[in-house]
Amino acid sequence: MSKRGSKAPARHDSLAGNACEHYHADLHRFLMRRLRSVQHAQDLAQEAYLRLLRVERADLVRQPRAYLYRIAANLVSEFRLRERREPVAFDSELLEEATRRADASSLDEHREQVVDAQEVESLMRAWPPLYRAIFVLRKRDGLSYQEIAEQLDISIHTVKKYLARALAMCRHAHWAK
Repeated sequence: MSKRGSKAPARHDSLAGNACEHYHADLHRFLMRRLRSVQHAQDLAQEAYLRLLRVERADLVRQPRAYLYRIAANLVSEFRLRERREPVAFDSELLEEATRRADASSLDEHREQVVDAQEVESLMRAWPPLYRAIFVLRKRDGLSYQEIAEQLDISIHTVKKYLARALAMCRHAHWAK
């Protein structure tokens, strides 16, 4: 084996190994904020390190932390796309939450919330994909403008502008009833 061939795996190991050693806890928190599932966060962290191991030219990675986080953000996006495409036959956690809500509030209030959610979901279908993504990341996932901008690779100004437009469409639809 040539010197060059034997040197590359050591660099890969040190890049992925150092990234795992130095950024594991922060990466886990980063993924938990976006996924809210320990299992999914662990799975995607592992996949991020595997992808880091597969980097052919590890010597070109100047900012390992930023590179690792970009990999993780891309994995979250891929995960959410797959999740949206896969039909859910039964979600026991959602059922338990609905049962608790029904016990805590009146059935009429719950029906009203479901109808409102369905109306917003129906309204969102007509929106451009970026409006939908920003609205969901902010309202459902609770991400900050900065986190949304980083995840979607757009400016904070664009996040604010598109979110304002999405909310205006919601208000317009509500008043048009």
